[in-house]
Amino acid sequence: MGGLMLIPAVTALVFGEWPSLFDFLIGSSLSFCVGFIFLLIGRPSQRGLTWMLGFTVAAFSWLVLMFLAAVPYYLSGHWGAFVDALFDVMSGFTTTGVVLVQDLDHIPNSINMWRHILTYLGGQGMVVLALTVLSKGLPGAFKLYVGEAKDERLMPSVGQTARAIWFISVVWLIVGTVALWLSGLAIGLKPVRAFLHGLWIFMGAWSTGGFAPQSQNIMYYHSFLLEAVTVPIMIAGSFNFGLHFAIWTGKRSEIYRNLETRVFFVTLSLFTLVGFLSTVTAGVYSDALSLARRIVYQFISAQTTTGFSNIFPQQFVYHWPTVVLLAMTLAMLFGGSASSTAGGFKGVRVGVVAKAIRMEVRKLMAPESAVIVEKVHMGQDSPLEDRNVKVAALIILLYIVIFTIGTVAGVAYGYPLPMAIFEAGSVTGNVGLSSGLTSPLMPWPLKILYILMMWMARLEFMSVFVFFAILWRFGRR
Repeated sequence: MGGLMLIPAVTALVFGEWPSLFDFLIGSSLSFCVGFIFLLIGRPSQRGLTWMLGFTVAAFSWLVLMFLAAVPYYLSGHWGAFVDALFDVMSGFTTTGVVLVQDLDHIPNSINMWRHILTYLGGQGMVVLALTVLSKGLPGAFKLYVGEAKDERLMPSVGQTARAIWFISVVWLIVGTVALWLSGLAIGLKPVRAFLHGLWIFMGAWSTGGFAPQSQNIMYYHSFLLEAVTVPIMIAGSFNFGLHFAIWTGKRSEIYRNLETRVFFVTLSLFTLVGFLSTVTAGVYSDALSLARRIVYQFISAQTTTGFSNIFPQQFVYHWPTVVLLAMTLAMLFGGSASSTAGGFKGVRVGVVAKAIRMEVRKLMAPESAVIVEKVHMGQDSPLEDRNVKVAALIILLYIVIFTIGTVAGVAYGYPLPMAIFEAGSVTGNVGLSSGLTSPLMPWPLKILYILMMWMARLEFMSVFVFFAILWRFGRR
């Protein structure tokens, strides 16, 4: 973390943003000190990590990094309270994208650089970043990797897998930034500004974090070209890193054979169709092109859990029909793929539960002597087992529980039900689309609740539950 803060520090130096330079130097120094202390604490033990400790370290590291990364935010003066800075850091790390920053349009380039670095690194996983560099010979590295809700090995070792993930991301970073830079030049941005905005928008799209350098998000640019360029980046960012690796190694048939891509495109098409027909019926837009541009873009942004928007936040609640709002909330909850930068239930879990239901229906219709088998294709065909169904259903249930808690909390604080539902869906799915509820003026208990929801959803609950269980155990001693 201390080393990463030197990137925005250099940015501040280049653009002459002296107060920000000192803010990042302070944050970097503090991070190095904390890291050194943890290094001294952990050095005496050479034992491998247990599953329990692996989950705990993954969950705890996110909290420590959240506090350290928030220091430059708070010192900059663009966040009214330290909890607001913590909120925006967690939103970045979890690739959610809702923000409490004040006057986003006028924050320094160095702060904007830090915002987008956080969401880009959060998409890959901070623990994955550490494993990329440090995992050689680290006992129990796989426990840390799984603890961050990434459990697919692309290569024989965890370190090689982490490096493969970063290789894929860096290739996309170069290609995507150049494409967006050229798009920025095409719409009249000056070269340096076009490059910075292209870099930052790519980071927000690939990480499915949805951060953008302007308060009006993608709508600020009023550019169909830029929106069109971000669409494939958002979709690619929501795909499983294993799928990227398969395509990279020549297995292109995985695109249409993979269970998650099938679930993604089928559900996205259904949700978008519902949104399109409902909005046409309501007569919200005067022409079909304007309608299609906004509906298609918003639903892709929602289901990839990116959170980019080409409309004003209030339009979700006050202009669009309630049916569209609910369809978009479901899209946000369904989300992208497992082992990707996306949030939500994940396509594989939705697909597994759907296949389990189909298998039970087939059993009821078949003769008693018949043997009914369902297969799941994720890189290879595997039989659908009861334990897979139970785990998928349990995780989906936990997402629904925290979504319900978030909705009830929003209503309890006096926000309209549609607004509370939409915001809770966005936070639970780590999306970032907002109905206008999330703001610096929202009650501080709701800010803390949303921080916890983003953290739990991003780590997919188990790491957080183990972390709290250990705290409970130590508290009772």
